[in-house]
Amino acid sequence: MVKDANRPKGRTSAYAFFVLSCRDELKKKSPTTPVNFSKFSKSCSEQWKALTPSDKKKFEDLAKADKARYDEEMRHYVPPKGMGKKQRKKKDPNAPKRPPSAFFIFCSEHRPTVKSEYPNLTIGEIAKKLGEMWSKLGTKDRAPFDQKAVQLRGKYEKDVAAYRAGGGAPKRGPGRPTGSTKKAQADPDDDEDEDEDEDEDEEEDEEEEDEDDDDK
Repeated sequence: MVKDANRPKGRTSAYAFFVLSCRDELKKKSPTTPVNFSKFSKSCSEQWKALTPSDKKKFEDLAKADKARYDEEMRHYVPPKGMGKKQRKKKDPNAPKRPPSAFFIFCSEHRPTVKSEYPNLTIGEIAKKLGEMWSKLGTKDRAPFDQKAVQLRGKYEKDVAAYRAGGGAPKRGPGRPTGSTKKAQADPDDDEDEDEDEDEDEEEDEEEEDEDDDDK
């Protein structure tokens, strides 16, 4: 993908400003010594965690100022023709909705309980909590959710076939590979991969990340 050289420089986070200051200090102390990137990164991470809120504040202020700079520059930035965001295809409201995975089914059943037990948790923290609970389940405990997911997947595939037969969506050309099991679990319909619901809520996005991390 071609990048626009005139596009405003991206925002720098508080941690990135801290790393830059660490690098400058290291260069002053040992200007000729080669930097071991792995050790340097680990050291920066440990130092950052050890900083008090007051010590972090100056870096957070730098990040806020840089964000204000970025936002202001982006207000006046006009991307070259053809480099703007790709317009998404409009999703057919009559198209079958993709079925939830076993993890999402688990979350839908346990989210109310987690919310009641931890009323002060944010959406992201609730998603993380559910991800931790899921990761601790054994194969036997996951089986009911896996079975529900398989049943919903079967119904979805039948609905998709009926939807295509009715002229609702173009059929795949001959010779297309069926894909791996992981692909099938994600979504068997390539057309719908690009048409994911734009109103998909924030909780599902974050829970999906947790599921991916648990499966690795």
